[in-house]
Parts: sequence; structure tokens; C-alpha cells
Amino acid sequence: MLIGILRKEFDDLMTNSMLTNYLKMAYRNLLRHKGFSLINVSGLALGMTCSILILLWVKDELSFDRFHANVDQLYRVMGRQHYPGSDDLTTESGPGRLGPAMQQGLPEVQHAIRVTWDQENLFSYEEKAIKGKGYYADSTFFQVFSFPLLHGDAAQVLMQPKSVVISDSLARKLFGTTEVVGNMMKLNDIESYTVSGVMHTVPKNSSLQFDYIMPFVDYEAQHSWINEWGNYSIRTYVQLQPGVDVEAFNDKIKLFLKQGDKGTRDTDLFVQPLKDIRLYSDFRKGKTESGVIMYVRLFSVVAVFLLLIACINFMNLATARSAKRAKEVGVRKAIGASKGSLVRQFMIESVLIAFLALFIAANLTGMLVPAFNELTGKAVVFDLTDPELILLLVGVALFTGIVSGSYPAFFLSSFDPVVVLKGTVKLNDRVTLFRKGLVVFQFMLSALLIVCTLVVYLQLHFIRTKDIGLQRENVVLIPIEGQIRDRLEVIKQDMLKINGVSAVAASDQNPLWMGSNTGDVEWKGKESGADVLIDFMHVDYGLIEAMGMRLKEGRTFSKDFGADTANYVINEEAVRLMQMSEPVGQWLKLWGVEGRIIGVIENFQSRRMQVGAAPLIIKLDPDNVSYLYARVEPGNTSSALADIEGVLQKYNPAFPFEYHFLDDVFERIYKSEVIIAKLTNYFAGIAIVISCLGLFGLALFTAEQRKKEIGVRKVLGASVSGIVFMLSKDFLKLVLIANVIALPLSWYMMNSWLSDYAHRTELSWWIFASAFAATIIIAMFTLSFHAIKTAMADPIGSLRTE
Repeated sequence: MLIGILRKEFDDLMTNSMLTNYLKMAYRNLLRHKGFSLINVSGLALGMTCSILILLWVKDELSFDRFHANVDQLYRVMGRQHYPGSDDLTTESGPGRLGPAMQQGLPEVQHAIRVTWDQENLFSYEEKAIKGKGYYADSTFFQVFSFPLLHGDAAQVLMQPKSVVISDSLARKLFGTTEVVGNMMKLNDIESYTVSGVMHTVPKNSSLQFDYIMPFVDYEAQHSWINEWGNYSIRTYVQLQPGVDVEAFNDKIKLFLKQGDKGTRDTDLFVQPLKDIRLYSDFRKGKTESGVIMYVRLFSVVAVFLLLIACINFMNLATARSAKRAKEVGVRKAIGASKGSLVRQFMIESVLIAFLALFIAANLTGMLVPAFNELTGKAVVFDLTDPELILLLVGVALFTGIVSGSYPAFFLSSFDPVVVLKGTVKLNDRVTLFRKGLVVFQFMLSALLIVCTLVVYLQLHFIRTKDIGLQRENVVLIPIEGQIRDRLEVIKQDMLKINGVSAVAASDQNPLWMGSNTGDVEWKGKESGADVLIDFMHVDYGLIEAMGMRLKEGRTFSKDFGADTANYVINEEAVRLMQMSEPVGQWLKLWGVEGRIIGVIENFQSRRMQVGAAPLIIKLDPDNVSYLYARVEPGNTSSALADIEGVLQKYNPAFPFEYHFLDDVFERIYKSEVIIAKLTNYFAGIAIVISCLGLFGLALFTAEQRKKEIGVRKVLGASVSGIVFMLSKDFLKLVLIANVIALPLSWYMMNSWLSDYAHRTELSWWIFASAFAATIIIAMFTLSFHAIKTAMADPIGSLRTE
């Protein structure tokens, strides 16, 4: 029935050429009031531009892993490990035997694929050498995941040992072509591998990012611990049979690792949909609590808020200028125009303005997308030939036009023609209150965004400047690869001779991002059967000193003590966990190897600031290290790096010199926070600009309406400052009310956001005072232009007609 009514209305419009007339009137009205039209269009265009960019970002985040043909059947296997006295650990690392066991023992599993963590390797062909990151994976990898192959059979490419599938970009860099199936190349300048397939470069919206895939059987042959149930270091993905009840499946596999001879670790299994990996990455007690989805929701709300702020400008100016159009409405009603036809006219005007703003916004978006991609690290494309994008843009314009035009349309069309034709229409208290409420809402959002911007900035500053328990400045990190491991001692000695290098040491992992832990630790007084998770790190001599870790008790590893390879250094958190009053000299067993605690160091931040210090055991093991660290003196960095490169090229000529500064690694760990901070800054700025445009328009209209009153007041002796205050005070009251609402709300929101951080800045009173002062100053600056101009005008001009 509704569709029939709408169709009849549309037919009537077209038959009577009313739509054409409405468009003409809307166009003429835009030209007649150029100033107000410019304010409306500018505000809407800014709001739309930001909203479109946000929606493109959201669309990209929601698209992660959705390109796989069987995405609804693909899951990664997760394990929730229980540790009495500490938080549970939810991880995707599991035993290497888990995948085959699930495929053999669970009929719901169609395929199970084991995938290692990413491995960086050097591929060389003739005179060229290129590094790539990739995985070892089971032979069905390309059958389960939709990473299309340019060359090769998906069912066969990973069947043979010593074969490799490489990306088309890696193939072009190394061979100059993608027609390379059957070609031989060297892996790490040692082993020869045959190219069995070439795949398209992995899209950026994939949670698995790689340049190559090699057969899992090769990795299995190199590492005997793969077959140990107690070693959790391999990721497992499964493709379930169609129609499997996932909740029932999770209940079935929960105790899978506690059955039979699979070990004693207290771990509950469950599966997570592949399409949720990007969005829901943070787990607590085995449940997904947050992740990128938090920012997707947040910025989606920001996009709507920015559009609403722009729409409020339109509503405010339309209702404020209602007296200007009252006679038009009265005349049209007097000659027979219905309320419905007037509503349609005003709605068409607002939609026309919205589409004009959309045209500007689309051009602005096209220009800003490259900078937006650089800022966010995305690869979003603003493709106006994409039907989905066109629908999105039209939807934004229609939403903006209908929301911004709805209230003015119904308000203006409700005028009584008898009243409006007698004289000036006065807005009733309800309309005035509504308009004031819109101003309050605008500046409430602006104040809210200002507080958010300040808090995010302060938290980032806190993270960057906090004493994390070690000295990360001026430290060069070099991966140990090729011949470096075999010649480590002589390389270290040569590097120490370099002018500007004060210390050189090695460890098996980055101390800022610890990724290894174990529950196989015993000490005196430990409760029987208690399984506690403790981080561990293998180091060589001098690592603790080189990294500036602070010794609290005892000593560090020294070549003067030959038995130090069986001894341990622990941190304060480990001492607290083990409840040792005098830890130095106490015995400790790690993986059944007993040694003595020889030293205690202060806690250092080995994970993101969201978590507190973790217990740590440091073991001397120079043969099991992966990274070389060199501390360089400020001012000698360039020359020291050149000399370090010379040493490494001398002993490891097949590998290109690669290094990172530990400070840069630290910044990358918090890259998402940096991006969010920058986006928040820009969005807050745009929201303030749009709000000020609306306030500017209202101030202009108010000054015009009260021109004669101001003239009379000046003649009677009113001062310029008094008139400026009179014109501004009502608006400033609204801004004050907006702050009263926004500041408590912003405290609640930002306190909730900061609660995710174990180490956090304080929500000091001055943050909210600054936001309050900023909104007042911005409002005063916006209002003062017209207020001062009107107050200083010659009253004769405004009173000439009296």
C-alpha cells in the first residue's frame, strides 16, 4: 500500500512538472542567499568528506579475510591456558601434532593446516638476493585458502620437499618474470629450492601476510620438537564441514588436549572464525573483548557525529531564517499549496544542497585518499566506478539531506498564512529552545572530541617518555643470519673496536616484545601441581649491561664463572611470584635443568603498556640467540653504522646489511595508537570548524535581525564592548551548558579507554579545564567578528528608515 502511495505521488510530480519547479525554486533560493548557502554547503561538504574517509577505512577493516571462498567454514584454533594465581593466556600457538590429530579424530574437520610463525629468509638467484617473509605450511594450504596462483597446481605445489611458492612481486624482483616454475634458487645461501608455483601478491586485507610458502615437512625435518605435545609454537587453521554447529564443536574440542597422551598442560581449545581475527584480537578469559572492532565502532560513531554536526548547522540556519521565508509560505498557501507540497519543496532544497556538498566532498576525498592511506597504512581506493561505493555516497547524501531538511521542512510548512501575511513571524519558545539545543549538541560533541584528543596525546606521550626499565635509545638491532652465528664472537670483538660503539651483545628475542614463555619451571616452595607461566630469554654475555637493565641484587653473567650456563637471572616480578625473600643463591629448574639464581634485575616493560610486568627468567645460552645489539654513542651514528656494515659484509657477504633502531621498533609497537591519535586530532579539528561555521552563520543572522536595536542602543550611549557582550552572551551560555554535559561524559569515556592500560596517564583536572577554555575561546573568536563589526557600524544607516 505504501509503495502504491509513493508511486502515485511520484507520478503526480512528474505529470504536473512539479519536480522541475521545485528544483528551479531550490536553485534560485540558493543563489538568492549566497552567504548562507556557502556556509551550509561548506559545512556539509566538510562533514561528508570526513565521514566518507572514515567509512572507507571502516569498509576496509570489515573486509579483512572476506575474500576467501570458504570463509564461513574457516577458523583458527585457539587455546586458553590456565595458570593458578595469574591471568589465563589465550594464544593461537599450539602443538605441532594438533592439526593432524584433529583431522584424523574429528569428523567435523574437513582440512587442518599447520602454519608456522613468519620466517624471514634470503632468496638468491645468480647475482640477485632478495629477502622475503613467509611461512612453512601443510600441503593443502592453497586448496583451503583463496590465494590464487598465477602458475602451478594448488593441490601439488607444496607436495614435494625443498619446493617453494613465491609471490609475483618476489618473482619479478628476483627473476624479472613470473614464468619461473621449475627454476632453482638458493635459500639463505645454503640450500637449493625449486619454485613450484607463483601466486598473486597477498592483498593487504588479509590477516596472513607473506611473500612465500614452503612445505611444512621441511620445517618438521629441521625441528624434532614439532612432535612434542608440550611444545606450543605452531598455528593451526581448520576448514569445518558445511553445516557444523560451531558452538557444539567448541564444546567437543574444549578438552581435546587433556585426553590420552597429549600432555598435562591445562589448556581449553576453541575455534575463532577467520573473518573475526582482525576485528577481535584481544582475549580475556578465553573470550574476545576488543581489538580493531573497538576503533571501527568508535570511528563509525564519529562519522555519524560529524554528519550530524553539519546537519545541525543547516537546521539552525533554516529555522533562524524562517521569518525571511514566512511570506513566501503564506502566499503559496493562500493560493492553494498544500502542506505536503511545501514539505516536498523544502526537502528537495535540502537534498539538492546535500548533493552539491557531495560533489565537493567527492572531489576532496579523491584528493585526500593518498594522504589518508599514508597516514593509516591502508590501501583504500576511491573508485567511482564501484557500484557499492556509489550506493554509499548516495546514501550519505540522502541521509544528510533528509536529516538536515526534515525539521525545517515541517516547521516552515506549518505556518498559518493569515498570521504570516500580517507581519513578521515570531518564533515560539519551543522552536527557540530546539535551536539552542542543537547548538548545545554541536559544542558538546566538539568539547568531547577536544578532551579525547588531549587524553590520547597525553597517553602517547606517557608511553614514549615512561622509564621502561631499560635504555632503548641509540641501540641498533641486527638479525643474526647466515654466517653471523658461527662467527659471532669475532664479529662482536671487531664491532667493539669501532669508534662510537660502546657495547655489543645478543639475545634470542627483542626485549621490548617478548614472545617466549613456559610453565615448566620449578623452585623451592612451589606448590605441587601449580603451573605458572613465566617469560624466558636466552642471552650471551653483556646483554643485560648493553641494554641498560638495572641490577637489584647479586650479579650478571660473567666469563669469570664457568658454570653460568646453568645459572639464571630473574626479574622482580619473578621474585614476587616465587615468594622469595632472599632469591640470590636459591635453586631453580627450567625444563628440568637445575641452576642457581645469581642475580635479580628490575622489571622492564617487555610487552605493550596494556599489560603489567611479566615474570622473567634470563638464561645464558650464546648458541641460541637471534638478534645482535650494538649501542652507539650519539653523534657517531652514521660513521658507526658504516663501520658495522663493513664488519658484517666481511664475515657474512651473502646477506645485505639490515638493521633497525630499537627506538623505531618501540614506535612501531604503538603504531595503532599513533594513527588513532592523528585521526582523532583531524576529526576534532574538523568538528570544531563545522561547529564554528554554524555559529558564524547564526551570529551573522542575529546581528542582521538586531541591527535597528543596536542602532538605538548606540544612539542612547551604549559602548562597543557592551553591545558585543549583548550579542555574544546568549551563545556563550549555550557553549557553557555544552561543556557541563560534555566534560563528565568525556571523563567517563576516556577513563574507560585508559582502563585497558596497566600503565596510564592521569586524567588531571587541567585537561577538562583546557577543553572548556578552548571551546569558550573558539566560540568568542567566531562570534566576535560580526559582533564587533555590527557594534562599530554607524547607527544612522540602520535607523534611516525609521
